[in-house]
Amino acid sequence: MNTFKPLSPSHPYVLLCISILSISLSSIMIKASDTPTSVAGMYRLFISVIVMLPFVPWKKLRFIEMRKKDWGIVFLAGLFLGLYFLSWMESLVYTSVASSMVILSLQPLFVMIGSYFIFKERANLVTILCLITALVGSVIIAWGDIGISREALIGDGLSLLGTILVSAYMLAGQKVSHKIDANIYSVIVFSLGGSVMLAYSLVHSYSLTDYHASEWTYFFLLALIPTIFGQYIINLLLKSLGAATVSVGIIGEPVIAIVLAYVFLGETISVIQFVGGMMTLLGMGVYFWAKSTSYTLAKHQI
Repeated sequence: MNTFKPLSPSHPYVLLCISILSISLSSIMIKASDTPTSVAGMYRLFISVIVMLPFVPWKKLRFIEMRKKDWGIVFLAGLFLGLYFLSWMESLVYTSVASSMVILSLQPLFVMIGSYFIFKERANLVTILCLITALVGSVIIAWGDIGISREALIGDGLSLLGTILVSAYMLAGQKVSHKIDANIYSVIVFSLGGSVMLAYSLVHSYSLTDYHASEWTYFFLLALIPTIFGQYIINLLLKSLGAATVSVGIIGEPVIAIVLAYVFLGETISVIQFVGGMMTLLGMGVYFWAKSTSYTLAKHQI
């Protein structure tokens, strides 16, 4: 007997939607601030660590069966996260939200290739068609905003580097997700990632304290919304959904980010971008409908 129940707030795909919506706000917040991106990223991660510390089950550390190789992967994940934030946040200084986000939407492609070689995961035809539809939609979204100036090329290059780094971060997280608690893992990688940006800020002699109260509020909001409600939830979902499925949700980020850029930053939305957004949402919708149906069936099958 098969029964289907409404999606609860704790359902993986509900949590994934929350995380993607939260992460999408980060590009708008970064664009609206003049703070050096490495400083903002550093406080974004360090404040997240401070908020999460009381909820970390440190007693579980004694029962974690992690080898040196596994701890090495955790260290690399933190390094990848810091370099990803550094490169992607900096890309928004040189290029538009649309251009940066459409390149970031290539993440599922890199993750699926990595998943095939690392975890032997194969994508079926439906998944491939949905991914192609969503990616084409993302390209259409940013087509009118992709610049050819030197600054735009620098921004697009940084965004591409960030995409590769965050893909590596996701794969590293999935690799150790069954061996370490998500809270412990997140605090460790957030600390390492923040340390990367701290080192970068010190090398470039950026001030670490001389900021107005509004900027400190901005740092806190970056930590709370796109990091804890975004990146942390993604870390939590790597165990149950896997990096490939989680990364598909990232394709929806350009749609949400561009709508938010229109509302808060005054960036325009053309008819072509609207059509592209609908294609992206269609591809994602079919993909997650199929995944959610199979997940619900597996959970409630008797």
